[in-house]
Amino acid sequence: MKNGSFLKHYGFLICMLLGIAAGCVVGALWDGAKALEPIGTVFVNLMFCVVVPMVFCSISSAIANMKSAKRAGKIMGVTVATFLITAAIAAVITYVVVVLIPPVTGTYDVVVEGEVGQTLGLSDMIISFFTKPDFTELWSRKAILPLIVAAILFGFGVQMAGGPKTKTAQILEDVTNCIMKTVKIITYYAPIGFFGFFAYLVASYGPELIGDYSRTLIIYYVLSFVYMFLSFPLYARFGGGRGAAKLMFSKLFRPAAVSFGTCSSVATIPTNMEVAEETGISKDVANIVVPMGATMHMDGSAMSAIIKVAFLFGMFGQDFTTGRAILAIIVAVFSSVAMSGIPGGGGTGELVLCTIFFPDHLAVAYPIALALGNLVDPPATMVNAAGDYVVSYIVSRFVDGKDWLQKQLKK
Repeated sequence: MKNGSFLKHYGFLICMLLGIAAGCVVGALWDGAKALEPIGTVFVNLMFCVVVPMVFCSISSAIANMKSAKRAGKIMGVTVATFLITAAIAAVITYVVVVLIPPVTGTYDVVVEGEVGQTLGLSDMIISFFTKPDFTELWSRKAILPLIVAAILFGFGVQMAGGPKTKTAQILEDVTNCIMKTVKIITYYAPIGFFGFFAYLVASYGPELIGDYSRTLIIYYVLSFVYMFLSFPLYARFGGGRGAAKLMFSKLFRPAAVSFGTCSSVATIPTNMEVAEETGISKDVANIVVPMGATMHMDGSAMSAIIKVAFLFGMFGQDFTTGRAILAIIVAVFSSVAMSGIPGGGGTGELVLCTIFFPDHLAVAYPIALALGNLVDPPATMVNAAGDYVVSYIVSRFVDGKDWLQKQLKK
């Protein structure tokens, strides 16, 4: 490969890596690097601002412009089923690991119980997950799941009104394309944003990484990368056939880096859409799978849920038995699928887990689980968001046929 060609294909990736590495070094050597947080926050905020209209337009456009509503329903059905299955696999693997390597080996004395606010009931939680009382509240990154529901309904509404023949469908497609071009402009700032974010991250959390939670963090960080490098190629191979794993790895770094650096599946949507297009995944599949995945495909969150429960069981001196394990896996899968795509998940997952398993110690368990959630957020989000791109291979297999990738490679 010529030098010019190499820089053309990998130059921007190298810049992102250099930004991350430089940020880590500065954060480790200079405590004042915490002041660099705004540099990273600017990049994250730019992504958040563009991603809300992108989610609505891409999903509704994908459904509205399909030749048949049946195909749209098939894509969404296969997508949700795949999310549930991969999350269950991730949770089971994590359970096996924490049984073999317990996160807590000694005693952990609980001294004082703090206070915790009023918890949401099941009905209120369902309502807030899927709907908002006012239209204006939909247009927020904190309401991504209700926004997706609204986009799906609107897309099918356009389908019923004439689908691709309507001017609305054409406008939605045009707006989506324009937003994608805007995203490319924003991503030029990514290396600088990553530098500021990682400098702040290392300066702020460096001491905690070698504290009481170090054993748990090491287990989770290692497991996340092992899971990604072992399961992702298997998923890609199953979805795309021969050559799919190699192609997937050639594209995976970009969404993995963005998600690790921003701690947000939502902020990774634009990058996932780009690599899906480059891979040859059909636009209607990518426009549904990737935005839905940012909220509903949470393998990393399912893994972190299991490790939090294991840590708390060990801390309270309780056995993580088979019956509890099955319940924990079920809760981990369904709570992770319902998680929001914002950084840290808003603490919803931790609250659900602690309410179910530690109701008598909620005021102690919840802050501990929340702290663990914040510390494992980068690799958890990386598995979540990078996995959205990989899952699109599987969905493509069931929607476009086993040989969809081979057809694309021949073009």
